[in-house]
Amino acid sequence: MAFHFRQVSLLVTHYNRSQSLENLLSTFHSQNCFFGEIVVSDDGSLQAHLDALKKLQKRFGFKLITTLQNKGLGNNINKGQDAVTKPYTLYVQEDFEPDASFTGHFSDALAMMEEDAGLDLARFYAYLRYPYLKPYKKGYSQMLIKPWFTNYKKIYYYSDHPHLRRSTFLKKFGRYAEGLKGDKTEYKMCVSFIKNKGKGLFYDQYKALFRQINSASEPSTMSRSNWTQSRNIFVVLVRDLYRQVRYNFDLLF
Repeated sequence: MAFHFRQVSLLVTHYNRSQSLENLLSTFHSQNCFFGEIVVSDDGSLQAHLDALKKLQKRFGFKLITTLQNKGLGNNINKGQDAVTKPYTLYVQEDFEPDASFTGHFSDALAMMEEDAGLDLARFYAYLRYPYLKPYKKGYSQMLIKPWFTNYKKIYYYSDHPHLRRSTFLKKFGRYAEGLKGDKTEYKMCVSFIKNKGKGLFYDQYKALFRQINSASEPSTMSRSNWTQSRNIFVVLVRDLYRQVRYNFDLLF
């Protein structure tokens, strides 16, 4: 059975991971999952990867949006979203692979967003379960956000991980911050999404629909400081206290 999502643009951000991109697009194709268009936004990859992208473009027929130099995640998403022409956007970074069960659950999410004009996005993957959820339907929950909620992880009401959104997303929540590291770019969009009263769904089995792949030949291109990764109990306590204060301050002021 083939799934044709003609009203959806698949937007993929890419940087020096052409094998991963090939795997992502090939997996969608093998699962008979097709979109109204595919947009690949490249962030100044090396020539070898650009050559590979051009070969993949002939095979999969995607729009390729390039830049002469690396400008960071924010610019890469912005210029990719600008090239989208369909009313809905499935955003996926190139190092993900959809599970065989994805298409059915994606169909549900798309139908729910078409039914409820107030929904801004549906999230399909996360490292951690969102802390405040209300059962919705078909395996999804509605994310909740209130000023008095104490768990600072409420900030991740939005995430750069695979999600479906309306293609008018940038008009409502603003463009992604440019010239910053990826984590800071994502954080600023998290704050904007909450302040602009975004509304979204979260798939309850949040690690079932996508798998993130970091191979030895194409490792993760995201770098994080030791402070954010440390498991030292003292560092963890200080980090959590800092985030509790900082995140709530940014949301309130």
